[in-house]
Amino acid sequence: MSSSPATALEPTTVGVVLAMAVVTYATKAGGLWLVGRLELTERAETALEVLPGVIVVSIVAGELVEGGPEEWLGAAVVALVARKTERLPLALVAGIGTVVLLRGSV
Repeated sequence: MSSSPATALEPTTVGVVLAMAVVTYATKAGGLWLVGRLELTERAETALEVLPGVIVVSIVAGELVEGGPEEWLGAAVVALVARKTERLPLALVAGIGTVVLLRGSV
């Protein structure tokens, strides 16, 4: 079975991707290991607990600023569903679905 050049994996590319995966995992595992050995203040613990939400907001904020009514309504749907159900994955799917439907992408 021969592979075409378009589907062939270059050893250098595979090596770089694997190295990046190892570094990414080591960074996360090292951070968890380090935090587990530190005595965190209550304020630091609170900051770490809300950090994932802050990251999501910072990513989405740019889209909302540059977006139009579809994105704004999608964000409102996310907020409403998240508040009513307390299930963020469901809220995100509902918001994305709203934007897709309003854009006529389906």
